[in-house]
Amino acid sequence: MILIGQYDSPFVRRVAIALRLYGLPFEHRPWSTFRDGGKIAPYNPLRRVPTLVLDGGEALIESTAITDYLDELVGPEKAMIAERGPDRRHAVKVRALASGLGDKAVSLLYERVLRKDQSELWVERCKAQIGGVLDVLETERAAIASPFWFGTRIGHADIAVACVLRFTGEAHPALFDGARYPALKAHAARCEALPPFQEIVQPLAPPSG
Repeated sequence: MILIGQYDSPFVRRVAIALRLYGLPFEHRPWSTFRDGGKIAPYNPLRRVPTLVLDGGEALIESTAITDYLDELVGPEKAMIAERGPDRRHAVKVRALASGLGDKAVSLLYERVLRKDQSELWVERCKAQIGGVLDVLETERAAIASPFWFGTRIGHADIAVACVLRFTGEAHPALFDGARYPALKAHAARCEALPPFQEIVQPLAPPSG
């Protein structure tokens, strides 16, 4: 398998970490959506990352769809999400909130570095959405005593939240204040201490306008 995209993307990183935790070998092509869009296009016409190219040539796009496929590969006993029921729905919701937070953090970054005349309305909307999700995730994580969101075993929700927190903290440090979000800060630190997180990481390198 070939994973396309740079690790400063929280979406690419979460897929790579899942691959590593599952013990699935892959080749990494750190192509940028801005500099290397032409290289990505034959695999993904949206020219977005992550894109996972399977050994047979099929290309999967979007991080949740990719991790769902990885879950199929390893089977329900090893999958880092419940197969069905309330726990699965809950994990899917947490993962969706993390993904939405990542989308807004990326949009706000692009607004800052790519637009000469920023839209104040759009900026404030993104900030409100980011703050709202952080508040919800903080409240929920603070009420959980286990090392990870659903017990003692790391799951996709944990990975997604940790990856997007790192990105948000690097891109918008004023929005992710560890003093305001201590439970999320502790969660991120616990995940980032794990070997796959330490191996699969890249400092944020924003595009230039």
